[in-house]
Formats: sequence, structure tokens, C-alpha cells
Amino acid sequence: MQLGRVQWTVSRARAAVAAIAVAGSAISAFGQGATAAGSAPAQVYQPVPAFDLSSIDTAANPCTDFYKFACGKFAANHPIPTDQAGVDQFYELYNVNTQSLQRILDKTSTATGERSGDEQKIGDFYRACMNTDLIESRGLAPAQPYLGLIDGLGTGMRAKLQLTPVIAKLQRDGIDVFFSYGEQQDFKDATKQIAYAAQGGLGLPEKDYYLRTGAKDVEIRSQYVAHIAKMLTLAGSSPEQAQHNAEEILKFETALAKGSLGVTEMRDPEKIYHLESIATFEAKLPGVNFGVYEQEAHSPSVPEINNMTPTYFPALITAVRDTDMEVLKSYMRYHVLTSLASQLPKRFDEENFDFYARKLEGQPEQRPRWKRCSAATDGALGEALGKLYVAQYFAGDSKAKMLEMVGDIETAMDHDIDQLDWMSAPTKVRAKEKLHAVANKIGYPDKWRDYSALEVKPDDPLGNRVRADVFEHDREMGKIGKPVDKGEWGMTPPTVNAYYDPSMNNINFPAGILQPAFYDPKQDDAVNYGHIGAVIGHELTHGFDDEGKKFDAKGNLSDWWTADDTKKFEARTDCLVSEYGGFVAVDDVHVNGKLTLGENTADNGGLVLAYMAYLDRAKKNAVDLQSKQDGYTKPQQFYIAYAQNWCENSRPEAVRSQVLQDPHSPDHFRANGAIVNQPGFADAFGCKKGTPMVPVKSCRVW
Repeated sequence: MQLGRVQWTVSRARAAVAAIAVAGSAISAFGQGATAAGSAPAQVYQPVPAFDLSSIDTAANPCTDFYKFACGKFAANHPIPTDQAGVDQFYELYNVNTQSLQRILDKTSTATGERSGDEQKIGDFYRACMNTDLIESRGLAPAQPYLGLIDGLGTGMRAKLQLTPVIAKLQRDGIDVFFSYGEQQDFKDATKQIAYAAQGGLGLPEKDYYLRTGAKDVEIRSQYVAHIAKMLTLAGSSPEQAQHNAEEILKFETALAKGSLGVTEMRDPEKIYHLESIATFEAKLPGVNFGVYEQEAHSPSVPEINNMTPTYFPALITAVRDTDMEVLKSYMRYHVLTSLASQLPKRFDEENFDFYARKLEGQPEQRPRWKRCSAATDGALGEALGKLYVAQYFAGDSKAKMLEMVGDIETAMDHDIDQLDWMSAPTKVRAKEKLHAVANKIGYPDKWRDYSALEVKPDDPLGNRVRADVFEHDREMGKIGKPVDKGEWGMTPPTVNAYYDPSMNNINFPAGILQPAFYDPKQDDAVNYGHIGAVIGHELTHGFDDEGKKFDAKGNLSDWWTADDTKKFEARTDCLVSEYGGFVAVDDVHVNGKLTLGENTADNGGLVLAYMAYLDRAKKNAVDLQSKQDGYTKPQQFYIAYAQNWCENSRPEAVRSQVLQDPHSPDHFRANGAIVNQPGFADAFGCKKGTPMVPVKSCRVW
């Protein structure tokens, strides 16, 4: 996991959220483990110290490689567990938080008359998820309604004309097939909530996995075909028919990939905003009655839609037309099986893990079932579980201290804007207007979500998962055409993460990240400003990176920059593209400077702002900056704390996968890549200009 901005997503969640940490690796596919609720973790997890002396390699020269200096002993002290693709500060805190959740869930999973409605739901969801004996005994029966629905479609063109309601049913139940449909704020009118349609339905991580020609890419596609064939065989197909259909599924998905936008293009809001009437959109879908889709998807009938990826739908229609119906049915069967694998018998769960985690990420073993079920409960009932988590584990004074730090960093950005020599006065006025309109959300929502309509049973693992997906899907659909709820959160309270939302123009810090190592109320300000302060600055800077700059103070997609200021801004971001593009992540794979630009801009700018804010706070508190603790001055503690956000130990397969699809640079480069551009670093460590960490030419946007 790593701090940064999540790319523009196509999901049920809002289409534009900038996040600090990508938590996907922490809550990946479930696997086999304990057979009943109440199984205790095998070890007690402890947070990494906020200022981790054990990770510092004093033999390394901080002026030559600051990451090696601040984190040089981390990997040796933190070997990668066999059930993990890598280890970093986020994963360590994720373990602590998941352990805390498990304690809550262990207690609430015991049926007593004293449980509240929410306690019953989270306890029974967890209990059912943990009951692998029950899952094994039921075999494929819980998935049979979907498989039967697909089998009943028949063959030929007539069957293709019947696809629409089946697609809507599968999507509503959390199965990603053919395309995506959901709700978002209108990019150009942030007071409106509208529908969007976009590319989707791929089994590999993103389009270029289907199109790259390198030996490793060819190998992955071969492994993917073998995986599909194995899943279909496990579900009853003959090995020969499964192999044939798997090869044809790859061809079908490759056609979809060719019509899709790439991960870098999906970062650009202007490339994924094409508002058009529903009649215009439907005219591009010959043979599709979109009204039937809306009805089956439980969507309101909409007059207009954001056709997010307009090149995709002609490619989809052509691919469906040119693909045999039996292959399309096998395509849907596979996506049912892979989507529901965590709540199917072990043979499906293990095969799904083998491809998506072992082969793609290098992870040897599944995580313990209690971790996966704790994460699943958080995903399904996050605010019900989060309410109990906050009550037990979130220190109340942390919120007040965070608000103080946020205020300090926003003040620093106000001063930073004043000092920019490349931005004109009119654009500075608009920048400050946006800055002063940013809303700050800390810890947890003011109003908790109501789950009373969601049915959860203690003996229905797959049914609980599907009903939770339907509940969330319908909640999202119900927002279309309604006023925007600015109090809504895009992450659950226990999440080790944070994010900026450009349409809302707000920054959000769940309670889960406001703990050591990222925030420790017992630590010196220098350490906390280096850790969580840089996170705050990171999220704030996202409002002014290459994506965020395109939204105004009200959250509308609007060009508020002068042409000359935009030109100067792009010259500075081009410097970052070049810098990070020169980093070799693994083998011969370089960091994608374009894909990671938003995150790199936020890392660099956020660290500048955090340091400015810390110096101002230290001055107010009459702190002697040269006084030492553990042998380091306050500025040195600040920069070490920042770099230690990124201490990591990762498998090469996981790094490769990240670089190919993730808008975050690998951790090592997030530390050094930002440090080399920091104006205060050289003085803090006595580094001369021209040394590796203080280059003659550096990059600076904010």
C-alpha cells in the first residue's frame, strides 16, 4: 500500500476520489482458514513506532540516498509474510486495525439478546463468512441462480437480444460484466448527481495487459486463459470445452480492451466527461433497450448520461455481435465464479487466489480467513462497524489536533500561493478562493449510514455478500437526480487511508489512519508533521495537481487559469514527469511519469507545505529547532518521519503490477523523489548542492 491519489475510477463510488493509500492489497481475495467465528489471530499486532530508530541505517549517507538512510533496516526487520505481497507502514497499521475489528466482530458474532440491530448485522455477516464448513457443504448451489439465468439465455442472435436484463441483474448483484453503470456528481455542475456509463467487464487489471507484447505479458495472458479454463472446469465444463471457451473469452475481452481508455487517460476528467441525452446514448447501442436495463438495474429513468468512455460502446456492440453466444455465456459464467469465489468452496477460492494474487502479485499464501472476513464486513457494513470502532479505538482529542494541523497547513498553502513567482495575480485570487472553500472531514461521518433495510443472516455467506452489494448499488442509484449529500464519506472509519474529492472540494481523514505511525499524540510535532502533516499537505495539493486544477472552488470542471499560467504549470509538471520516469522500478520497467504525475505532485507539494506549517508552529511554541532527541534535530526528525511513511519490503511481482496500473510510484521513489525537491532538506542534513539528494536542478510546482 502507498500514499497517493487514486486514479479516476469507474465504480459505484463517486468517479473522482484522490486517496492517500491504495488499500486494495490489504483486502484482496478471501481464502480458506478457520471454520467458525471466534478464531483468534495467531499473533498480536503492534504499530510501528512513529519515529522508528530501528529502521534507520546510520551507515548510509543521507545526502546520497535518503531512503536507505531512513529505511535501510526496515526490510530486514520486517520480512514479508507468506500471506502478503509486501510490507509497509500502511500494512502494519492495517494489521493493527483489522485485529481491532476482529475483536469487535468476535464479540458481536455471538447471538445474544443484547445486540443492537447494527451489531446483529455485522456479527452475523462475519460469522457466516467464517463458516467455511457451511460454504463447502453447499458447493455451487448458492451461485446456481446466476448460472441458471445465464444457461437459460439460449443461443444465436435472439439470445443476444435478451442479454440486457441479465447484464443489469448481474451488475446489480456485484458482478462486473460488459460495461459499468453508476452515479456521480456532474463534473460541470457539482450540485447535480447524474448517471454515467463506462468501460468495464475485463478480467485482467487494465487494457494494456491484453495488448503489450513482452514475454512477461504473453505469459500472464497464457496464465489467465489457463485460470479461466480451470474455473469453468471446476464448475462442470469439460476440460476441452473450457479451454476453447477460455481462449475465446480472451479474444472477446481483448476486443473490449482495444476500445477502452488506458489508465493514464482515465486520470483526465476532460477525457471522461461526455454528457449527452439518453436518446443520443441509446442510439449508439443498436438492439439494446436501455429502458429495460434501467428498470432491471433499479436505476431511475434518466434524461441524460455521462458517456464516460464513448469509444468503448461501439467496440462492445461489435464484439458482442462477432462473438458466439456460447462464448458470451461462458464469459458471464467465469465472471460470476471469480466475483463470488470468496464465498464458494475452497477449490474456487484457491484457484482465484492463485491467479490474481500468487501469479500477478507474487503472494505465496492466502491471508487468514479472519482477516479477510473482517475486511469483508468493513466493506459491506463499514459505517455500522466503524461506529463501534470509533467508540473503542479513536481518541477524541486526535480530531482536535488534526483540525489544528489542517489549519496550519492550509495557512501554509495560502502563504505559498503568495510567494509563487510563476503564477499571475488573477489566478492566485482564484486559487485562494478554492483553497478557502476546502471542507475538512476528520475521523468519521457526522451522520451514520442506516443499514436497517439490509438483511443479514448467520448462515448465508454468499447471500449476505450479494445483498450487501445490492444494498449499496440501490443506494447509489437512489442518489441520481437527488441533492448532493456533502456529509457523505467515500471511505469507512477504520480505513488506513485518506482522500481528496475534487467534485466535493474536501479532504477526508478516516480515524483508521490517525494512529501510529502516522499520528501519535505522544510524539513531538516534528514527527507528526512529517508523518500525518505530509499526508494532509498531500491531499490538499491534490486540489491543485494536474487533475485537481481543472476543478474550481465549487467542485465544477472549469478552467480558472490564465493560458500563460497553465503553460508555466505544465512546464513544472513536465519536470516531475521526467524525474520519475527515469526511475527503474523492477527489471527494465520504469515508473510511468505521466500516470503517477498527480501523486508525485501531491507528494512534493504536500511535503513543502507540511514543513512550512511545522516551522510556523515551532515558532509559535518557541521550539529550539536545533535541540536533539535520539540524536536528531527537529528538522531532521521531520524529514526522517516523512521518509518512514514509505519504508517498505515488496515482492518484485507486486512492484511490477503496481507500476503497470497504479497512479502511485513505488514507495522508495515516493521518499527520494520528493526529498530531492525540498528546499529545506539540504540545511537540515548539511548536504552540499550537487550531491544526489540535492541536485543542481530540482523540480517545484507548489
